[in-house]
Amino acid sequence: MERIILKQVLPHVFSESGDVLDSEVWKKDVTLERGQVYLIEAASGTGKSSFCSYLYGYRDDYSGQIYFDDQDIRRLSVSRWIDLRRHSLSLLFQELRLFPELTAWENVMIKNNLTLTGYKNDKEIEAFFEQLGIADKKNSLLGKMSFGQQQRVAFIRALCQPFDFIFLDEPISHLDEENGHILSSILLKEAESRGAGVIVTSIGKHLDIRYDKVLRL
Repeated sequence: MERIILKQVLPHVFSESGDVLDSEVWKKDVTLERGQVYLIEAASGTGKSSFCSYLYGYRDDYSGQIYFDDQDIRRLSVSRWIDLRRHSLSLLFQELRLFPELTAWENVMIKNNLTLTGYKNDKEIEAFFEQLGIADKKNSLLGKMSFGQQQRVAFIRALCQPFDFIFLDEPISHLDEENGHILSSILLKEAESRGAGVIVTSIGKHLDIRYDKVLRL
């Protein structure tokens, strides 16, 4: 996939209000290109979570059209969505969507197992844990880790698949500055090696990296 195109997209919840008049995304024609790094700046209540939900295909309560290259995503089959989420799209959810009853390592391997992606080997994953300062938590139950530690586990999981675009919804809301810098460095290296597009959303604290384009939601 080379580009994501939004054409006059507007969440249904905003259809009767004028709250999006200043948006550079809603009710606009926007193209997100593979290989570029984007920041979507949002105030609370402007539809940040909706934006990620639409691009990942688990909500469609909007008007307008979204295209992956020349395909209208409303017309994609379930099997096509499964394929896209395995090979083209990765998402770091704001709410993480991890399993508290499993260890940090098991949470990552749910995605990285051979039947799903098998994209990273154990040595590469262990290096991520080490770089992000949670190597000693690898075999800890997720539910006993802090939210910041859990964020780092979810980030590692998001890297354990091929992708043309990676979406990160509030990825460092609970990280200190040092870990934010480390996460940024890993992200940019991974995206560059894959020629991938990066789309980061934020309502305040965001990754301190050079963005190719900043859009106000």
